[in-house]
Amino acid sequence: MYQSKLFSKTRKEAPKDEVSKNAQLLIKGGFINKEMAGVYDYLPLGLIVLNKIKNIVREEMNTLGGEEITMTSLQRKELWEKTDRWDDKKVDIWFKSTLKSGAEVGLGWSHEEPITDMMKNFITSYRSLPIFVYQFQSKLRNELRAKSGIMRGREFLMKDMYSYSVDEKSHQEFYDRAIQSYLKIFDRVGLGRDTILTFASGGSFTKFSHEFQTILDTGEDVIYIDRDKNIAINKEILSDELIKQLGLNKNNLEEVKSVEVGNIFSFGDVKSKQLDLYYKDEQGKPKAVILGSYGIGITRLMGVIVEKFSDEVGIVWPTSISPFAVHLLNIGSSDEAKKITDKIYADLQKNNIEVLCDDRELRPGEKFADSDLIGIPLRVIISDKTITSGNYEIKERRKGKVSLLNISDLLDFIKKYK
Repeated sequence: MYQSKLFSKTRKEAPKDEVSKNAQLLIKGGFINKEMAGVYDYLPLGLIVLNKIKNIVREEMNTLGGEEITMTSLQRKELWEKTDRWDDKKVDIWFKSTLKSGAEVGLGWSHEEPITDMMKNFITSYRSLPIFVYQFQSKLRNELRAKSGIMRGREFLMKDMYSYSVDEKSHQEFYDRAIQSYLKIFDRVGLGRDTILTFASGGSFTKFSHEFQTILDTGEDVIYIDRDKNIAINKEILSDELIKQLGLNKNNLEEVKSVEVGNIFSFGDVKSKQLDLYYKDEQGKPKAVILGSYGIGITRLMGVIVEKFSDEVGIVWPTSISPFAVHLLNIGSSDEAKKITDKIYADLQKNNIEVLCDDRELRPGEKFADSDLIGIPLRVIISDKTITSGNYEIKERRKGKVSLLNISDLLDFIKKYK
């Protein structure tokens, strides 16, 4: 893509009411647009990043045996009343509306109820199970305070998966596989080193849930990590009894701030009994289906990555989710500089290397500042000086390292870069 063709532009300042680092940088870089507190539009650069995160998550969900679906955001009041989660005193984040017929509906903040109800059409006997379904969908939550940018929005993109199993044993086998899949996802997007499997409250359905918490100074949560075992406990449930139960040493636990990037949850047979989801076993006896729920906030994950990988001048995207692999800058003034830039641009495309070419009529300093802000991993600079030498400058955004390479070595370097 040529940068002159992008309708979105970089900005020197973010909106004055935007206090979060992630949203400030993403707005200034032309990735998102702020509609109101907790509500953002995703522009071309931002959508590329979101789709790359989605594709990584999709690949791992498919590997688990998941089947992708999309469900409606409109929620039936009577369905949620069956599970006692329609009452605003029980769930205080509902957006609700009224149809012209007078019927009251909700806008989906989660989907355990409607997906479980839907499964009554497809689960009859033990031969129907297991079933694993997932979706990417915008959720709507009426948060009291939305001040963390895209890390806590009133509207956000989420991947939610649901597992339906015949018994606790088969459910636990899938649940354990899901843990490993989630850890792989966070590793692939660049957060593996600092994302920890964390024991958290299971609410009224089970003793524990598992969160995936990324260590972050601006995070809203506090966790206690055992670095040797690479597990943590959320402060909300920390107790001497739990520490002992998990075989941990209290003196080895390190307190850190963090942000939740994923959550997996066992509902057991509670939801199935509430919503009348049963199957017939081999003896023809009805049994309640065992349900698991597995969520990742896709837009939140993007915000966490920006908070985690940025510096005083801009974003530093991990290679796997960067909008482009290379930012090609022409800062020369000659026709030859343009000719060489176009040739390198074409060579990169022929080699299936994603490239953003800054062909705008701007001063070099402005181009460098925008390149730092946008945060593409590699920057290739074409100038009148480099044309004369036959070597081209390539700068690594993460390390700040600069190398001079000829065109052949340049292509090899880019292909191998991670």
